[in-house]
Amino acid sequence: MINELISEMVDAGVHYGHQTKKWNPKMKPYLMKDKGGIYIINLEQTVKCLDKASDFLSDLAGKGKKILFVGCKRQAQDAVREAAEATGQYYVNHRWLGGMLTNMATVKKSIERLKWLENIEKQPEFKSMSKKELSALGREREKLLRNLRGIRGLEGKPDAIVIVDSARESIAVAEARRLEIPIVAIVDTNADPSVVNYPVPGNDDAVRSIRIILQNLVDAIVVAKKG
Repeated sequence: MINELISEMVDAGVHYGHQTKKWNPKMKPYLMKDKGGIYIINLEQTVKCLDKASDFLSDLAGKGKKILFVGCKRQAQDAVREAAEATGQYYVNHRWLGGMLTNMATVKKSIERLKWLENIEKQPEFKSMSKKELSALGREREKLLRNLRGIRGLEGKPDAIVIVDSARESIAVAEARRLEIPIVAIVDTNADPSVVNYPVPGNDDAVRSIRIILQNLVDAIVVAKKG
């Protein structure tokens, strides 16, 4: 089973890291060698870490806890949304707004604003608004929807956060650490695994690599929720 998973990971390019000049020395325990100036990730380590992360998320899901998936770069956006939807959880996949975790009161105000904009036609002032005003409000609604769609039902802070590319999503990592929210993250060779509770070493730039790692986490959560 492990060999089969490693074979799938090789096919998906999970083992390809960044150029050696971009590496973070703290990733050394998870690396095999450099090949043509690129670090190769030890997939046996990836599987071990993935098992630990899956067990952790499975335990949370079995207790009905809340999990937030985060990945805002283009390669991760669809996979992050699909992972959250498949598990009945929450996501941020367009832009991490500073304070999404540490200043949730402001986020809630934005969500209330979104609800108001979605029901603009029912508001008493609607009939007196010009086309220009309505057009501007429509653009505001779309922007808020992009940023908040995945967390509009999230009450209070999540019990864990799953991040694609911990280096890129450093603000989300910092906020989660400040609130002592456990972090599961895909960490590439340029990342610092020590800031993450459950690092999963892997290529966080290739769509197939992101998908295979997230799918394993999703499967664990889904099984736990059914149990």
